[in-house]
Amino acid sequence: MRKPFAALIVVVLSAALASGCNIATKSTPEKTLTEAGNAQTYSRTEVITSGEEAKKLLEQGNTRFSSNKPASKNIGRSRREELKSNGQHPFAVVLSCSDSRVPPEVIFDQALGDLFEVRVAGNVVDAVDLGSVEYAVEHLKTPLIVVMGHEKCGAVTAAVEGGEAPGSIGLIVSKIKPSVDKAKALGVKGEQLVEKTTELNVEASIAELEKSPMIKELVEAKRVKIIGAKYHLGTGQVQWLDEK
Repeated sequence: MRKPFAALIVVVLSAALASGCNIATKSTPEKTLTEAGNAQTYSRTEVITSGEEAKKLLEQGNTRFSSNKPASKNIGRSRREELKSNGQHPFAVVLSCSDSRVPPEVIFDQALGDLFEVRVAGNVVDAVDLGSVEYAVEHLKTPLIVVMGHEKCGAVTAAVEGGEAPGSIGLIVSKIKPSVDKAKALGVKGEQLVEKTTELNVEASIAELEKSPMIKELVEAKRVKIIGAKYHLGTGQVQWLDEK
């Protein structure tokens, strides 16, 4: 009698498990379809010549990101082939920190071919970084440059704390040090010293970019706009600083 009973139990359990699996399988696609139905589809004009229009796209993208409503984007083979054949037309250069928490394409909810990114710890500017930005605005005709610092920046913190920086890290710290001194001269202290230095460091990097005759000429001709920004890690929001 035991074998038939055991077999019956196995059959019942198998049926129950199969039923449970069917329910899970059905619910997942329904949820995915619902989410896909609510998602916005991202699209933009391929070539953008206005700095104001470019900034608006970044603002809209950051709003989507910070409100957890990223747009649906084509990053598949068709888009990759299109970029391969037609070349790139990024609408904004983003000079930002290399910090893994601060990826511009994610923060601004953009996709392939949208942003020309220059990333370096502390979002400082040297000759190579400057050349990269010049290439984007002169050769690719990108109308907007964003220099973006961020909350609780490690490179800025190192510059504020002082001491000897190992290896070539000292080169980064030395670039940020003048902004630390400027913040201290303003009477800023404590935890706010890092945050104020971050904002002043953005201004310093913009000043470095403006030393380029090429960029200066494009800005004066209203063909390029430069904007400072600061990213807030917790909220995901980008704070826009003084525009030029």
